[in-house]
Amino acid sequence: DKVIRVVPESERETQILKAAFNRLKVDLWQPSSTFHIVEGMVTDVRVPQNTSRSLLPYLQQANIQYTILISDLQKAIENQTGLRSYRNRRSLPGYNYEVYHSLEEIQDWMHLLNKTHSDLVHMFSVGKSYEGRPLFVLKLGKRSRPYKKAVWIDCGIHAREWIGPAFCQWFVKEALQTYQTDPAMRRMLTQLYFYIMPVFNVDGYHFSWTNDRFWRKTRSKNSRFRCHGVDANRNWKVKWCDEGASFHPCDDTYCGPFPESEPEVKAVAHFLRKHRKQIKAYLSFHAYAQMLLYPYSYKYATIPNFSCVESAAYNAVNALQSAYGVRYRYGPASSTLYVSSGSSMDWAYKNGIPYAFAFELRDTGHFGFLLPETLIKPTCTETMLAVKNITLHLLKKCH
Repeated sequence: DKVIRVVPESERETQILKAAFNRLKVDLWQPSSTFHIVEGMVTDVRVPQNTSRSLLPYLQQANIQYTILISDLQKAIENQTGLRSYRNRRSLPGYNYEVYHSLEEIQDWMHLLNKTHSDLVHMFSVGKSYEGRPLFVLKLGKRSRPYKKAVWIDCGIHAREWIGPAFCQWFVKEALQTYQTDPAMRRMLTQLYFYIMPVFNVDGYHFSWTNDRFWRKTRSKNSRFRCHGVDANRNWKVKWCDEGASFHPCDDTYCGPFPESEPEVKAVAHFLRKHRKQIKAYLSFHAYAQMLLYPYSYKYATIPNFSCVESAAYNAVNALQSAYGVRYRYGPASSTLYVSSGSSMDWAYKNGIPYAFAFELRDTGHFGFLLPETLIKPTCTETMLAVKNITLHLLKKCH
């Protein structure tokens, strides 16, 4: 299998690509659906080996330029995780934050933190997944006063975006390790609670480790179709299944049979609704594109508190860039990325959480979903700066 990049240069090329991709049932990496392909849109596609024999000559014949991003996907997958020697999984000091971890390892890690850091960590479950796995969340912060504002952070809504869960774990590690020494972190954990959900789509994430590295959706079964899963970021009750989502169960952006049909989405939505007075920021971590997005996703319109949110995003992106010079684009999701309905970020914002952001972490397509483990540390280090920046902005109140 290969991953190729095409940028259609005309309406003609756009139509040819859409038709070919729909016909050949390729796996789009970006954008998430052929619906979004327009002139000038960077389009990354995974092409199965047997398809590439027909597709690539077809593109050449149609005089459409493409570049090969990854020429041998199997090799790239092996390079991503390396052939790891047995790791010491049980002890925390030995927990390696610079490798990707299976769901089981992540859940063991959460249990262990809950035991060893009970002063700052409280672990609980918000419900069960479709396949019956617990949906664990870590509540992080000093129990310093009865009422505190909170920040919600989730990672891994889309199963194949492994850098997300790696960042959520990194965030917790940094908080616990620097709480004593870093005044900013101490302030954050004293004045706020953080609800952190390292793996939102637990079934899908597990499946991406065991069966299909590029699985995106949940794993719920559809009785009429043989296709599994719903896009957990199109399943929220905000302009549900409108533009940028699909009604077809086999599509990657399938919105589900009804809003909150997925137990994972329903459980988190219920928790956020219950704590909507307390939660002031919602941060969701995705990959890849190097963007910091805020509402709206489902329409081209300016949010009421635009100036606050925009300045928070501007400062966060600058803080992030200060680490390694990595540039992030930022702006409303609809105009910065593309229009999509039923997203968690829009839902959080519409439900009274004033600061709602979605991060698209590294990279811009060279590795795509297969970001090597050597890049976990720099990616998480720079992202940490952005998250701290947004959090401190929150504490200052917006000016």
